[in-house]
Amino acid sequence: MNRYDVVIVGAGHAGAQAAIALRQARFSGSIAVIGDEPDLPYERPPLSKDYLAGEKPFERLLIRPAAFWAERDIVLLLGLRVTAVDAQAHTVSIGEDAVGYGHLVWAGGGSPRRLTCEGQHYSGVHSVRTRADVDVMMGELAATRRVVVIGGGYIGLEAAAVLTKLGKHVTVLEAQDRVLGRVAGEPLSRFFEAEHRSHGVELRLGVLVAGIEGKGERVTGVRLSDDEIVPADMVIVGVGIVPEVAALIAAGAEGGNGVNVDRHCRTSLPDVFAVGDCALHANDFADGAPIRLESVQNANDQATCVAKMIVAGDTDEPQPYHAVPWFWSNQYDLKLQTVGLSVGYDQTVLRGDPATRSFSLVYLRGGHVIALDCVNATRDYVQGRSLVMAGSSPDPARLADTGQVLKELV
Repeated sequence: MNRYDVVIVGAGHAGAQAAIALRQARFSGSIAVIGDEPDLPYERPPLSKDYLAGEKPFERLLIRPAAFWAERDIVLLLGLRVTAVDAQAHTVSIGEDAVGYGHLVWAGGGSPRRLTCEGQHYSGVHSVRTRADVDVMMGELAATRRVVVIGGGYIGLEAAAVLTKLGKHVTVLEAQDRVLGRVAGEPLSRFFEAEHRSHGVELRLGVLVAGIEGKGERVTGVRLSDDEIVPADMVIVGVGIVPEVAALIAAGAEGGNGVNVDRHCRTSLPDVFAVGDCALHANDFADGAPIRLESVQNANDQATCVAKMIVAGDTDEPQPYHAVPWFWSNQYDLKLQTVGLSVGYDQTVLRGDPATRSFSLVYLRGGHVIALDCVNATRDYVQGRSLVMAGSSPDPARLADTGQVLKELV
Protein backbone atom coordinates (compact mmCIF):
# COMPACT_ATOMS: atom_id res chain seq x y z
CA MET A 1 0.00 0.00 0.00
CA ASN A 2 1.34 3.43 -0.98
CA ARG A 3 1.31 6.02 1.77
CA TYR A 4 1.70 9.78 1.49
CA ASP A 5 2.10 12.53 4.05
CA VAL A 6 -0.79 14.39 2.41
CA VAL A 7 -3.45 12.87 0.21
CA ILE A 8 -5.74 15.30 -1.62
CA VAL A 9 -8.99 13.91 -3.00
CA GLY A 10 -10.18 16.02 -5.91
CA ALA A 11 -8.11 17.53 -8.73
CA GLY A 12 -10.13 20.68 -9.34
CA HIS A 13 -9.26 24.21 -8.23
CA ALA A 14 -9.34 23.41 -4.51
CA GLY A 15 -7.32 20.22 -4.74
CA ALA A 16 -4.74 21.67 -7.10
CA GLN A 17 -4.34 24.80 -4.99
CA ALA A 18 -3.87 22.74 -1.82
CA ALA A 19 -0.93 20.94 -3.41
CA ILE A 20 0.50 24.16 -4.86
CA ALA A 21 0.17 26.03 -1.55
CA LEU A 22 1.87 23.21 0.36
CA ARG A 23 4.94 23.42 -1.85
CA GLN A 24 4.87 27.22 -1.76
CA ALA A 25 4.94 26.95 2.05
CA ARG A 26 8.01 24.68 1.69
CA PHE A 27 6.28 21.52 2.79
CA SER A 28 8.79 18.77 2.04
CA GLY A 29 6.60 15.73 2.67
CA SER A 30 5.04 13.51 0.02
CA ILE A 31 1.84 14.69 -1.70
CA ALA A 32 -0.62 12.76 -3.86
CA VAL A 33 -3.64 14.24 -5.65
CA ILE A 34 -6.40 11.78 -6.59
CA GLY A 35 -8.79 12.90 -9.33
CA ASP A 36 -11.64 11.03 -10.97
CA GLU A 37 -11.07 12.65 -14.37
CA PRO A 38 -8.19 11.60 -16.65
CA ASP A 39 -7.12 15.19 -17.31
CA LEU A 40 -4.56 17.32 -15.50
CA PRO A 41 -6.14 19.83 -13.08
CA TYR A 42 -7.95 22.49 -15.09
CA GLU A 43 -10.19 25.54 -14.66
CA ARG A 44 -13.92 24.80 -14.73
CA PRO A 45 -15.51 28.28 -15.10
CA PRO A 46 -14.52 28.62 -18.79
CA LEU A 47 -16.34 25.38 -19.66
CA SER A 48 -19.67 27.20 -20.01
CA LYS A 49 -18.05 30.23 -21.64
CA ASP A 50 -14.89 30.34 -23.78
CA TYR A 51 -14.41 26.58 -24.06
CA LEU A 52 -17.98 25.82 -25.14
CA ALA A 53 -17.74 28.68 -27.62
CA GLY A 54 -14.60 27.14 -29.11
CA GLU A 55 -12.62 30.29 -28.30
CA LYS A 56 -10.17 28.74 -25.82
CA PRO A 57 -8.41 25.37 -26.33
CA PHE A 58 -8.25 22.95 -23.43
CA GLU A 59 -4.50 23.50 -22.95
CA ARG A 60 -5.22 27.07 -21.90
CA LEU A 61 -7.55 25.79 -19.17
CA LEU A 62 -4.82 23.85 -17.37
CA ILE A 63 -4.07 25.23 -13.91
CA ARG A 64 -0.43 24.22 -14.36
CA PRO A 65 1.39 22.35 -17.16
CA ALA A 66 2.36 18.70 -16.70
CA ALA A 67 5.99 19.56 -15.94
CA PHE A 68 4.98 21.67 -12.94
CA TRP A 69 3.63 18.71 -10.97
CA ALA A 70 6.62 16.51 -11.71
CA GLU A 71 9.13 19.23 -10.85
CA ARG A 72 7.52 19.70 -7.44
CA ASP A 73 7.22 16.00 -6.74
CA ILE A 74 3.43 16.05 -6.61
CA VAL A 75 2.00 12.67 -7.56
CA LEU A 76 -1.15 12.85 -9.71
CA LEU A 77 -3.36 9.77 -9.53
CA LEU A 78 -5.90 10.55 -12.24
CA GLY A 79 -8.94 8.72 -13.54
CA LEU A 80 -9.48 7.16 -10.11
CA ARG A 81 -12.42 7.52 -7.73
CA VAL A 82 -12.20 7.31 -3.95
CA THR A 83 -15.03 5.10 -2.70
CA ALA A 84 -14.39 4.99 1.05
CA VAL A 85 -12.43 6.57 3.89
CA ASP A 86 -11.15 4.74 6.96
CA ALA A 87 -10.51 7.52 9.45
CA GLN A 88 -9.01 5.20 12.06
CA ALA A 89 -6.58 3.47 9.69
CA HIS A 90 -5.92 6.77 7.84
CA THR A 91 -6.59 5.25 4.43
CA VAL A 92 -8.78 5.93 1.42
CA SER A 93 -10.06 3.18 -0.85
CA ILE A 94 -9.82 3.23 -4.63
CA GLY A 95 -11.69 0.14 -5.71
CA GLU A 96 -9.89 -2.76 -4.05
CA ASP A 97 -6.72 -0.74 -3.44
CA ALA A 98 -5.97 1.50 -0.48
CA VAL A 99 -3.83 4.62 -0.15
CA GLY A 100 -2.58 5.74 3.26
CA TYR A 101 -2.39 9.34 4.44
CA GLY A 102 -0.97 11.43 7.24
CA HIS A 103 -3.35 14.29 6.46
CA LEU A 104 -6.33 14.04 4.14
CA VAL A 105 -7.62 17.08 2.23
CA TRP A 106 -11.07 16.41 0.79
CA ALA A 107 -11.70 18.59 -2.27
CA GLY A 108 -14.30 16.40 -3.93
CA GLY A 109 -16.44 19.23 -5.24
CA GLY A 110 -19.85 18.12 -6.42
CA SER A 111 -21.77 16.32 -9.14
CA PRO A 112 -24.55 17.89 -11.22
CA ARG A 113 -27.94 17.75 -9.54
CA ARG A 114 -30.31 15.57 -11.52
CA LEU A 115 -33.94 16.26 -12.25
CA THR A 116 -36.48 14.07 -10.48
CA CYS A 117 -38.45 13.40 -13.66
CA GLU A 118 -38.06 10.64 -16.24
CA GLY A 119 -36.22 10.91 -19.51
CA GLN A 120 -32.72 11.90 -18.47
CA HIS A 121 -31.28 8.79 -20.10
CA TYR A 122 -31.81 10.12 -23.62
CA SER A 123 -28.75 11.12 -25.60
CA GLY A 124 -28.61 14.86 -26.04
CA VAL A 125 -29.34 15.55 -22.35
CA HIS A 126 -26.29 17.20 -20.78
CA SER A 127 -24.87 18.91 -17.74
CA VAL A 128 -21.94 21.34 -17.74
CA ARG A 129 -19.50 20.16 -15.09
CA THR A 130 -16.51 18.49 -16.75
CA ARG A 131 -14.48 18.77 -19.91
CA ALA A 132 -15.97 15.48 -21.06
CA ASP A 133 -19.49 16.89 -20.61
CA VAL A 134 -18.76 19.85 -22.85
CA ASP A 135 -16.79 17.84 -25.41
CA VAL A 136 -19.84 15.64 -26.00
CA MET A 137 -22.05 18.72 -26.35
CA MET A 138 -19.68 20.32 -28.83
CA GLY A 139 -19.66 17.14 -30.88
CA GLU A 140 -23.45 17.35 -31.23
CA LEU A 141 -23.76 21.05 -32.06
CA ALA A 142 -23.58 20.67 -35.83
CA ALA A 143 -26.78 18.59 -35.78
CA THR A 144 -28.47 20.79 -33.16
CA ARG A 145 -30.88 23.60 -33.95
CA ARG A 146 -33.05 23.88 -30.81
CA VAL A 147 -31.61 23.87 -27.29
CA VAL A 148 -33.60 23.87 -24.06
CA VAL A 149 -31.76 24.98 -20.93
CA ILE A 150 -33.36 23.92 -17.66
CA GLY A 151 -32.37 26.36 -14.92
CA GLY A 152 -31.90 30.12 -15.01
CA GLY A 153 -28.78 30.29 -12.85
CA TYR A 154 -25.35 31.43 -13.98
CA ILE A 155 -24.36 28.17 -15.69
CA GLY A 156 -27.63 28.03 -17.62
CA LEU A 157 -27.48 31.67 -18.69
CA GLU A 158 -23.83 31.48 -19.70
CA ALA A 159 -24.51 28.41 -21.83
CA ALA A 160 -27.57 30.11 -23.33
CA ALA A 161 -25.48 33.15 -24.29
CA VAL A 162 -22.79 31.04 -25.96
CA LEU A 163 -25.23 28.81 -27.84
CA THR A 164 -27.24 31.81 -29.03
CA LYS A 165 -24.04 33.35 -30.42
CA LEU A 166 -23.45 30.03 -32.20
CA GLY A 167 -26.78 30.45 -33.97
CA LYS A 168 -28.93 28.04 -31.96
CA HIS A 169 -32.51 28.71 -30.91
CA VAL A 170 -32.36 28.63 -27.11
CA THR A 171 -35.22 28.34 -24.63
CA VAL A 172 -34.49 28.77 -20.91
CA LEU A 173 -36.94 27.20 -18.46
CA GLU A 174 -36.86 28.56 -14.90
CA ALA A 175 -39.15 27.43 -12.09
CA GLN A 176 -38.98 30.73 -10.21
CA ASP A 177 -40.52 33.97 -11.40
CA ARG A 178 -37.13 35.40 -12.35
CA VAL A 179 -33.67 34.24 -13.33
CA LEU A 180 -30.86 34.30 -10.76
CA GLY A 181 -33.54 34.34 -8.09
CA ARG A 182 -31.37 32.56 -5.51
CA VAL A 183 -28.30 34.76 -5.86
CA ALA A 184 -29.27 38.24 -7.04
CA GLY A 185 -31.68 41.09 -6.48
CA GLU A 186 -34.62 41.67 -8.79
CA PRO A 187 -33.10 44.61 -10.73
CA LEU A 188 -30.18 42.42 -11.81
CA SER A 189 -32.51 39.55 -12.69
CA ARG A 190 -34.71 41.77 -14.86
CA PHE A 191 -31.67 43.26 -16.57
CA PHE A 192 -30.31 39.87 -17.61
CA GLU A 193 -33.76 38.70 -18.68
CA ALA A 194 -34.04 41.69 -21.01
CA GLU A 195 -30.53 41.11 -22.37
CA HIS A 196 -31.16 37.48 -23.19
CA ARG A 197 -34.49 38.23 -24.82
CA SER A 198 -32.88 40.96 -26.91
CA HIS A 199 -30.46 38.34 -28.24
CA GLY A 200 -33.28 35.99 -29.20
CA VAL A 201 -33.40 33.69 -26.17
CA GLU A 202 -36.90 32.54 -25.23
CA LEU A 203 -37.24 32.82 -21.46
CA ARG A 204 -40.03 30.86 -19.77
CA LEU A 205 -40.39 31.81 -16.11
CA GLY A 206 -42.46 30.11 -13.43
CA VAL A 207 -42.63 26.82 -15.35
CA LEU A 208 -42.12 23.31 -14.01
CA VAL A 209 -40.56 20.43 -15.92
CA ALA A 210 -42.56 17.20 -15.77
CA GLY A 211 -40.40 15.04 -18.01
CA ILE A 212 -38.00 14.77 -20.92
CA GLU A 213 -39.36 13.32 -24.15
CA GLY A 214 -37.45 11.29 -26.72
CA LYS A 215 -37.70 9.13 -29.78
CA GLY A 216 -35.54 6.05 -29.97
CA GLU A 217 -32.43 7.00 -28.02
CA ARG A 218 -32.51 10.73 -28.78
CA VAL A 219 -34.15 13.61 -26.91
CA THR A 220 -36.92 15.43 -28.75
CA GLY A 221 -38.32 17.83 -26.19
CA VAL A 222 -39.14 18.81 -22.62
CA ARG A 223 -42.61 18.25 -21.22
CA LEU A 224 -43.92 20.90 -18.83
CA SER A 225 -46.34 20.38 -15.95
CA ASP A 226 -49.25 21.51 -18.16
CA ASP A 227 -48.24 18.83 -20.74
CA GLU A 228 -46.90 21.37 -23.23
CA ILE A 229 -43.90 19.97 -25.11
CA VAL A 230 -41.00 22.36 -25.77
CA PRO A 231 -39.12 20.92 -28.79
CA ALA A 232 -35.41 20.28 -28.31
CA ASP A 233 -32.50 18.68 -30.13
CA MET A 234 -30.39 19.19 -27.02
CA VAL A 235 -31.22 19.74 -23.34
CA ILE A 236 -28.86 21.26 -20.80
CA VAL A 237 -29.68 20.73 -17.12
CA GLY A 238 -28.23 23.42 -14.88
CA VAL A 239 -29.99 23.15 -11.52
CA GLY A 240 -27.01 23.14 -9.16
CA ILE A 241 -24.72 20.48 -7.74
CA VAL A 242 -24.81 17.82 -5.04
CA PRO A 243 -21.68 17.96 -2.86
CA GLU A 244 -19.50 14.85 -3.15
CA VAL A 245 -19.13 13.96 0.52
CA ALA A 246 -20.78 10.55 0.84
CA ALA A 247 -17.52 8.74 1.64
CA LEU A 248 -16.66 11.22 4.39
CA ILE A 249 -20.14 11.10 5.93
CA ALA A 250 -20.03 7.29 5.85
CA ALA A 251 -16.70 7.47 7.68
CA GLY A 252 -18.33 9.47 10.48
CA ALA A 253 -17.78 13.07 9.45
CA GLU A 254 -20.46 15.55 10.47
CA GLY A 255 -22.41 17.10 7.63
CA GLY A 256 -25.36 16.91 5.30
CA ASN A 257 -25.47 19.48 2.52
CA GLY A 258 -21.70 19.30 2.40
CA VAL A 259 -19.27 18.32 5.14
CA ASN A 260 -19.03 20.52 8.23
CA VAL A 261 -15.70 22.29 8.75
CA ASP A 262 -14.44 24.69 11.39
CA ARG A 263 -12.74 28.03 10.81
CA HIS A 264 -9.55 26.22 9.81
CA CYS A 265 -11.38 23.87 7.40
CA ARG A 266 -11.04 20.87 9.73
CA THR A 267 -13.75 18.23 9.63
CA SER A 268 -14.84 16.27 12.70
CA LEU A 269 -12.51 13.42 11.63
CA PRO A 270 -8.90 13.47 12.86
CA ASP A 271 -6.37 14.85 10.36
CA VAL A 272 -9.08 15.37 7.72
CA PHE A 273 -9.77 18.75 6.11
CA ALA A 274 -12.36 19.74 3.50
CA VAL A 275 -12.19 22.65 1.07
CA GLY A 276 -14.05 24.13 -1.87
CA ASP A 277 -17.58 23.47 -3.12
CA CYS A 278 -18.25 20.66 -0.64
CA ALA A 279 -17.12 22.45 2.55
CA LEU A 280 -19.99 23.74 4.72
CA HIS A 281 -18.52 26.53 6.84
CA ALA A 282 -19.63 29.47 8.94
CA ASN A 283 -18.85 32.41 6.69
CA ASP A 284 -18.15 35.81 8.25
CA PHE A 285 -19.63 37.55 5.22
CA ALA A 286 -22.90 35.65 5.54
CA ASP A 287 -23.33 36.89 9.11
CA GLY A 288 -21.80 33.64 10.35
CA ALA A 289 -24.41 31.42 8.68
CA PRO A 290 -23.25 27.99 7.47
CA ILE A 291 -22.82 28.06 3.72
CA ARG A 292 -21.17 26.29 0.82
CA LEU A 293 -19.48 28.58 -1.68
CA GLU A 294 -19.09 27.35 -5.24
CA SER A 295 -16.37 29.71 -6.41
CA VAL A 296 -12.75 29.75 -7.46
CA GLN A 297 -12.00 32.27 -4.73
CA ASN A 298 -13.34 30.03 -1.98
CA ALA A 299 -11.56 26.98 -3.37
CA ASN A 300 -8.21 28.73 -3.55
CA ASP A 301 -8.41 30.55 -0.22
CA GLN A 302 -9.61 27.55 1.78
CA ALA A 303 -6.91 25.38 0.22
CA THR A 304 -4.27 27.91 1.18
CA CYS A 305 -5.65 28.02 4.73
CA VAL A 306 -5.35 24.23 5.00
CA ALA A 307 -1.81 24.21 3.62
CA LYS A 308 -0.76 26.67 6.32
CA MET A 309 -2.39 24.51 8.97
CA ILE A 310 -0.56 21.39 7.83
CA VAL A 311 2.79 23.16 7.64
CA ALA A 312 2.29 24.76 11.05
CA GLY A 313 1.81 21.34 12.66
CA ASP A 314 1.74 21.58 16.43
CA THR A 315 2.86 25.22 16.47
CA ASP A 316 0.46 28.13 16.90
CA GLU A 317 -2.53 27.94 14.56
CA PRO A 318 -2.44 30.27 11.55
CA GLN A 319 -5.18 32.78 10.99
CA PRO A 320 -8.59 31.18 10.32
CA TYR A 321 -10.28 31.35 6.93
CA HIS A 322 -11.54 34.91 6.45
CA ALA A 323 -11.70 35.92 2.81
CA VAL A 324 -14.10 38.24 1.03
CA PRO A 325 -16.08 36.12 -1.47
CA TRP A 326 -16.01 37.14 -5.10
CA PHE A 327 -17.52 35.71 -8.27
CA TRP A 328 -17.85 36.56 -11.94
CA SER A 329 -19.95 35.72 -14.97
CA ASN A 330 -19.51 36.57 -18.67
CA GLN A 331 -22.62 36.74 -20.85
CA TYR A 332 -22.45 38.28 -24.33
CA ASP A 333 -20.35 41.44 -23.90
CA LEU A 334 -21.38 41.79 -20.26
CA LYS A 335 -18.95 41.19 -17.42
CA LEU A 336 -20.66 40.69 -14.08
CA GLN A 337 -18.37 40.92 -11.05
CA THR A 338 -19.70 40.23 -7.57
CA VAL A 339 -18.01 40.90 -4.25
CA GLY A 340 -19.48 39.84 -0.91
CA LEU A 341 -22.58 37.76 -0.20
CA SER A 342 -26.09 39.19 -0.51
CA VAL A 343 -27.51 36.59 1.91
CA GLY A 344 -30.19 38.20 4.09
CA TYR A 345 -30.10 41.64 2.46
CA ASP A 346 -32.95 43.98 3.37
CA GLN A 347 -32.18 46.89 1.05
CA THR A 348 -30.70 47.45 -2.39
CA VAL A 349 -29.33 50.60 -3.96
CA LEU A 350 -29.08 50.91 -7.73
CA ARG A 351 -25.95 52.76 -8.80
CA GLY A 352 -26.15 53.80 -12.43
CA ASP A 353 -28.64 53.12 -15.19
CA PRO A 354 -29.07 49.53 -16.47
CA ALA A 355 -30.06 51.00 -19.84
CA THR A 356 -26.42 52.06 -20.29
CA ARG A 357 -25.34 48.43 -19.65
CA SER A 358 -22.93 49.65 -16.97
CA PHE A 359 -24.24 49.79 -13.40
CA SER A 360 -23.97 48.28 -9.91
CA LEU A 361 -26.48 46.91 -7.45
CA VAL A 362 -25.44 47.41 -3.85
CA TYR A 363 -26.87 45.16 -1.13
CA LEU A 364 -27.26 46.26 2.49
CA ARG A 365 -28.31 44.54 5.68
CA GLY A 366 -29.14 46.70 8.66
CA GLY A 367 -27.70 49.68 6.81
CA HIS A 368 -24.31 48.00 6.21
CA VAL A 369 -22.96 47.18 2.76
CA ILE A 370 -22.65 43.39 2.40
CA ALA A 371 -22.27 42.87 -1.36
CA LEU A 372 -22.16 44.46 -4.80
CA ASP A 373 -23.12 43.12 -8.23
CA CYS A 374 -21.24 45.16 -10.82
CA VAL A 375 -22.08 44.94 -14.52
CA ASN A 376 -19.37 46.37 -16.77
CA ALA A 377 -18.35 48.47 -13.75
CA THR A 378 -14.96 47.20 -12.68
CA ARG A 379 -14.12 50.35 -10.77
CA ASP A 380 -17.16 49.86 -8.51
CA TYR A 381 -16.18 46.22 -8.01
CA VAL A 382 -12.62 47.06 -6.97
CA GLN A 383 -13.55 49.92 -4.67
CA GLY A 384 -16.70 48.24 -3.34
CA ARG A 385 -14.58 45.47 -1.87
CA SER A 386 -13.41 47.89 0.83
CA LEU A 387 -17.01 48.76 1.70
CA VAL A 388 -17.82 45.07 2.19
CA MET A 389 -14.71 44.35 4.24
CA ALA A 390 -15.36 47.31 6.50
CA GLY A 391 -19.09 46.70 6.79
CA SER A 392 -19.55 50.37 5.93
CA SER A 393 -22.92 52.06 6.37
CA PRO A 394 -22.89 55.03 3.96
CA ASP A 395 -25.81 57.23 3.05
CA PRO A 396 -27.80 55.37 0.36
CA ALA A 397 -28.13 58.58 -1.64
CA ARG A 398 -24.35 58.85 -1.87
CA LEU A 399 -24.12 55.18 -2.80
CA ALA A 400 -26.50 55.78 -5.69
CA ASP A 401 -24.56 58.84 -6.92
CA THR A 402 -22.26 57.61 -9.72
CA GLY A 403 -20.24 60.78 -9.29
CA GLN A 404 -19.32 59.64 -5.78
CA VAL A 405 -16.13 57.58 -5.58
CA LEU A 406 -16.92 54.47 -3.54
CA LYS A 407 -13.59 54.28 -1.76
CA GLU A 408 -14.35 57.62 -0.13
CA LEU A 409 -17.39 56.09 1.60
CA VAL A 410 -15.42 53.50 3.59
